[in-house]
Amino acid sequence: MAEKKYDQSLRIRTVGLREWPQGMVCYNRYEATPYKALDRLFQVYRLNKSDKVVDFGCGRGRVSFYIHNRFQVPVTGIEVHDKTYEEALGNKASYRQMARHIQAPIRLKYGLAEHYEVKVTDNTFYFFNPFSAQIFEQVVDNILQSVEGDPRTVDLILYYPIAAYKRVLQNTPFQLINKVTVPGAAQQKEKFLIYRWADK
Repeated sequence: MAEKKYDQSLRIRTVGLREWPQGMVCYNRYEATPYKALDRLFQVYRLNKSDKVVDFGCGRGRVSFYIHNRFQVPVTGIEVHDKTYEEALGNKASYRQMARHIQAPIRLKYGLAEHYEVKVTDNTFYFFNPFSAQIFEQVVDNILQSVEGDPRTVDLILYYPIAAYKRVLQNTPFQLINKVTVPGAAQQKEKFLIYRWADK
């Protein structure tokens, strides 16, 4: 299904790119994960009703709405670009009219990813290279602090993983548990890496 048609089925608008103003080197441009990639990921990786997903750098909300609709689990999207966040809120209003039957909450929060207070129920975290490796390291530290206080198994899902993110994770207890390639991918990096910290 083409990107725009998939958007229409969820009653959202997420197609397109948005660059940050010059000088905002800590944050990467808005670009949504392709639907074909999400379809492939979730053929392999399953979410349970007990899972709660956090989408860091959620943009206009494509991944958040897709997961919420497909698995009917709670999802929180974090976005720091004000205009993009407003567009995500508009998408949520439209999506929720279509998805009233789904009881699981979907929340969109405006703010810096490193300031997000990881909840004890959060256990799945999604990243499509939304920010610098320095910020990523802070976010991962926040997740690990939460896990230390409330032990549980948590997963990190990285789409189009960059080397700097992988280096950050080499110095943590997270272990790579799966690689999911996207059929027909034009580039080798077009894949998902799934890392896990398992409560023993």
